[in-house]
Amino acid sequence: MQEKLKKEAFKELFDKYFEDVRRYLFYRSGNEDVATDIAQDTFMRIWEKQIEIDPSRVKGLLLKIASDLLISTYRRQKVAFNFLNNFQPNEKSLTPEDELNYNELKNAYEAALKSMPEKQRTVFLMNRIDELKYKEIADQLGLSVKAVEKRMSLALDHLRTHLKDKITGIILFLLGFKSITITTNSDHK
Repeated sequence: MQEKLKKEAFKELFDKYFEDVRRYLFYRSGNEDVATDIAQDTFMRIWEKQIEIDPSRVKGLLLKIASDLLISTYRRQKVAFNFLNNFQPNEKSLTPEDELNYNELKNAYEAALKSMPEKQRTVFLMNRIDELKYKEIADQLGLSVKAVEKRMSLALDHLRTHLKDKITGIILFLLGFKSITITTNSDHK
């Protein structure tokens, strides 16, 4: 039987499964802060959407939501980091403010890369710039794939920490740039 959550039932659900969800996310991400944040987001999603819970499948549902949130988080970060690596602004379409924002973002990214420990930076750049798979990186560096995964996770955490106040700016910059491009393209038709 499925039922909507009441406050007491939600608290009971949270108390019973939070550590399991957090531990699952920690094993997948290798980062306690990310695991805790996403575990909290998982329960917030259950509460906000008042998702109907089948008691026999509650743990599977929680882990599925947590997994989806973790993947979404990493995809958003990957888009932001790929943008910084590959974006070449067209000076004709940028306002001075856009150009200043872009340079600020690029400088913050470069500073974060410079401050990253060498082993993490090496794995990160081999993956992002050379587009090598973890197995290829492991073979070249004489490491296990797990070690490469751990270093990449630490590198992404490092960048997330150093660029967390800039990620929103990247997204807003992208949205502004797309609207400029769309406006410019529609003017030529």
